[in-house]
Amino acid sequence: MSALRTLFIGGSGIISSACVAEAVQRGHEVTVLNRGSGRRDLPEGVERVVADVRDPASVREALGDREFDAVADFVAFTPEHVRTDLELFEGRTGQYVFISSASAYQTPPARLPITESTPLRNPFWQYSRDKAACEDVLVEAYRDRGFPATVVRPSHTYDRTLVPLDGGWSAVERMRRGQEVVVHGDGSSLWTLTHHTDFARAFVPLLGHPRTLGEAFHITSDDVLTWDQIAHALAAAAGVEARIVHVPSEQIAAADPERGASLLGDKTHSAVFDNSKVRSVVPGWTATVPFERGAREIVDWYDADPSRRVVDEDWNALVDDLVARFRIG
Repeated sequence: MSALRTLFIGGSGIISSACVAEAVQRGHEVTVLNRGSGRRDLPEGVERVVADVRDPASVREALGDREFDAVADFVAFTPEHVRTDLELFEGRTGQYVFISSASAYQTPPARLPITESTPLRNPFWQYSRDKAACEDVLVEAYRDRGFPATVVRPSHTYDRTLVPLDGGWSAVERMRRGQEVVVHGDGSSLWTLTHHTDFARAFVPLLGHPRTLGEAFHITSDDVLTWDQIAHALAAAAGVEARIVHVPSEQIAAADPERGASLLGDKTHSAVFDNSKVRSVVPGWTATVPFERGAREIVDWYDADPSRRVVDEDWNALVDDLVARFRIG
C-alpha cells in the first residue's frame, strides 16, 4: 500500500504540529503549506511549501497541479476561508478535513455529555459562530455534490507552551509570588483538557478513512477536571499552593470584554464529551496524558528558559482589582 499523500495547511500550531509528527510516524508522505515562519520546527522528511493560503494565487503557483489523498486545514476560521479551500482543492483531494471547534456546540449545553449530534449554537462568541458557519458551507458542498469533507472539533487542546488559565504564564507567576489567582464562577464547573499528542493519535487515523466523509467528530480527553483542580494542578507543578478567589464570569467579562467573549462562550459552562464516535473508527484509541503530567511539562518548559516567563502587567493589574473586589475575608 502506498503512503498517504497528506497536505497540512498550517502545520506549526499546538494541534497541527502534533498531527504532522504523528502522520510522519505513521508513514504518510507529508507536505506542510504555510508562510514559512512556523513557531515549531517540522520533523525530518516533511516537505514545506511556502505560500499564503489567504492568497489563492500563491497556493496555485506553489502546488501546481498536485493532488493529495487528504488535505487538512488548521487555519480556516470563516466561511470565506472554507470557500477558498473549495476552489483550491475540489477535485484534487480524496478528503478535506476542516478543523472546527467544540465551542460551536450549544452553549450552555442542554445536556451532558456532549455528542456530535449536540446542536451547534453559541450566542456568546463570534469565533464559535464563524466555525459553525464554516461547517454549514461544507455540509452543503457534501450534500449537493459529494465534496469529501470531514469535520473535526477539538476542545481545549494544549501542549507544553500553553497554560490553560486566563493570563497564561502570568497566572503561574502570581501563584509563585504567593498572590491570589482568579477562577471564574465557583470553580466547580467541569472542563476537559486534551494533550495535543493524544489528539493527534486519534486525528491522523481519520485521514483517508472512507467512513469519515460527510461526518463530524470531536476528539477530546476523557480526563475531566474542575477549574479549581486545574489551578491546583498547575500550582503543584510549580511547587506552590494555589490561593484562589472566585469571581462571577459576567464580572470578569465586564472588566475584560475581549477575554470575556471566550469565557462566556466557552469556559464558563461545563464541557464533558462522549468520544464513542471517534473510537468507532479508531478502535482502541484513548487519551493517556492526565493533566497533572501535562502541567509538569508546561512548568518545566517555561522554567527551562527565563525569556519565556513573561508577565502581562496589564492582566496582572486587572486580577489585582478583581481580587480586591471579590476576596472573601
